[in-house]
Amino acid sequence: MIVNGWVTRRAVAALTLGLMLGMGVTTGPARAADPVRVGSKLDAESGLLGTMILQVLEANGVATVNKIQLGPTKIVRGALLAGEIDLYPEYTGNGAFFFNIDGDPVWKNAGAGYEKVRQLDQEKNGIVWLKPAPANNTWAIAVRRDVATANKLATMEDFAKWVAGGAAKIAASAEFVESPAALPSFQGTYGFAMKPEQILVLAGGDTAATIRAAAEGTSGVNSAMVYGTDGAIAALDLVVMRDTKGAQMVYEPAPTVRAAALETNPTIRTVLEPVFASLDAETLRGLNAKISVEGQDQKQVATAYLKAKGFLK
Repeated sequence: MIVNGWVTRRAVAALTLGLMLGMGVTTGPARAADPVRVGSKLDAESGLLGTMILQVLEANGVATVNKIQLGPTKIVRGALLAGEIDLYPEYTGNGAFFFNIDGDPVWKNAGAGYEKVRQLDQEKNGIVWLKPAPANNTWAIAVRRDVATANKLATMEDFAKWVAGGAAKIAASAEFVESPAALPSFQGTYGFAMKPEQILVLAGGDTAATIRAAAEGTSGVNSAMVYGTDGAIAALDLVVMRDTKGAQMVYEPAPTVRAAALETNPTIRTVLEPVFASLDAETLRGLNAKISVEGQDQKQVATAYLKAKGFLK
C-alpha cells in the first residue's frame, strides 16, 4: 500500500516475504534433528558398547548426548520406554523377562530369539532392535587351556564325557549350581552329573573369582562358571565349551532404539550394524580384558578398536 508516496512497512514486509517464498527461502532457521541420547548399563561391557555407539554416531554426523553407564537394566530400559533416552545396547535374551515369557524355548536359539524380541518390542513399545553382535554373553563352562588341550575338550559334549571320568572340578556360585536354568540345564541337556566333590561353591556370583580359581588350580579346580564374553577368560587362558545343543538362553548384544529417533536419524542403522557384526565372542572377550583386567580406559579401548576396523578415521 502506498500512502502519500511511501510504501508502508507492512506492505514492504509482505512483498519481501512473497519474494523469499517464491525463491524457496524460508524465514527463520531450519530445525535440526534432536540429539540422540545414548545410554548404557553400568557394567564394563555395556559401557564399552555404549561408548562405541556414541563415537560412531558422532563420527557420522549424528549429534549425541552422553548417558553412558546410566544405571542397571531396570533404570536404563525404563528410560528408553519413557523417552528419556533414545538408544542403548541390550541383550536379546532379556526379552524373555521384559515380556514375561522366559519359559519359551525360542530364547535358546539366537536367530529365533532375536526375531521374537524384535517383533514384540516394535509392536508393543515402538522400540527397534538392530541386528545383534554374534557374541553370546550367557552362562557357560570354561576349562583351563592346558587341560582342554590334553583332553581334547571343545564342546559341552566333550565336557560331559570328561566329567564321567572324574577329573573335572568346577568353581561356581551357589546360584549356578542350584538354578534350574544353569548347571542343572547343562547336565540335563548333555546327560552328565557332577558329584558334590567335583564342585567348589564360591560365595557370591563373581565370575572373576571362579575364573581365577580355575586358572590357579585352587583346591584342584580346573573348570569355571563364566559368562560367555568375560574378559578374564582370555586373560587367564581358559577355553569356553561350546553349547552346541542350546542348554542356555542366548544373550547377544544389540542396539535398541526408539522408532521415532531412528526415523529421524536413519544413519543410526547404517553405521551401527556393521560395528556390531564385527564383535564376535572372542573379540569382545579381548576388549573386555583390556578394560577389566588391564585397567585401560574404555573410551580409548573403543576408539582403538573402531579405528583398527576402519569404522573411525
